Amino acid sequence: MWRLRPVSRLVALVVVTLVGAGACALDPSTGGSGGGGAAPAGATAQGSGASAAPGSDQPDHPATTPPRVTPSRTTAPTPVKPKPTPSRTTAKPTTSSSPAGCPQGEQQRAVETYLVQLGGFGAVTVDGRQSAADCAAIKKFQKRYDIRPAQGPAGPTTYDVAKRLATTDTSRCKAGSGTTFCIDLTRQTTWVMRDGKVLVKPTVTRTGMAGYRTPAGTFTINFRNIKEWSDPYEVWLPYWQHFTQGMGFHETTTYLHDMSIGSHGCVNLLHADAVRYWELGKVGSRVVLIGRRPGT
Repeated sequence: MWRLRPVSRLVALVVVTLVGAGACALDPSTGGSGGGGAAPAGATAQGSGASAAPGSDQPDHPATTPPRVTPSRTTAPTPVKPKPTPSRTTAKPTTSSSPAGCPQGEQQRAVETYLVQLGGFGAVTVDGRQSAADCAAIKKFQKRYDIRPAQGPAGPTTYDVAKRLATTDTSRCKAGSGTTFCIDLTRQTTWVMRDGKVLVKPTVTRTGMAGYRTPAGTFTINFRNIKEWSDPYEVWLPYWQHFTQGMGFHETTTYLHDMSIGSHGCVNLLHADAVRYWELGKVGSRVVLIGRRPGT
């Protein structure tokens, strides 16, 4: 019996040793608290982000750190630039030879020619094209002779007045010594001479209409009144200078360039000319009328 006991003890020790080694061998570093064997082969580590179990900071128990997910960079879409709409090419306006605000009239060249002959209205180029200088000269001419509107174009009235003035032959008035008032009934112009020389250049007038023809001849101023009342026509006659048969010089009471009408035999004058004639005239001054108004 004694011999068997040592053998039995040896066998039991071997069995205990084999069983403990395979189950839960103690980890001296845990202080005998146990647990924490190596994970079985093939076990999948969870990437939950929780802390590892105690003791996992040891080199032989590396912490299982979940992989960081690098956020993908979102590339902003490239803005699509709108295609530029081709601008419409606006046609340039045709450049007119006339200066702005001064249109060219249909009688441009003829009026230029007459203004050069008359002189006194500024620089004028005879080329049939309106320029700033031409326009200024024509406007000055129109204002002088009360051609309305005085805007510069060489229209029919401007042409007619310029032609009549430029073609008046002052030598046809047989003026002697002293002051003589001359009237060209054909061209409807008048001027003043003194001692055989032109004192006042030709200007425009309007004489008797059909049925009231102003007669040609030589007369003398025999009555003057700064403002005469006309009994038969009931109208004032400014700067009145009578020379024959109830006819005389006076300022016009209507638009002088309306040639469809006329006076009842008097010699109508623009205001400035009527004043000038009043200043030069006197009782006894001679009046010479030549030609005949067309249509009378």
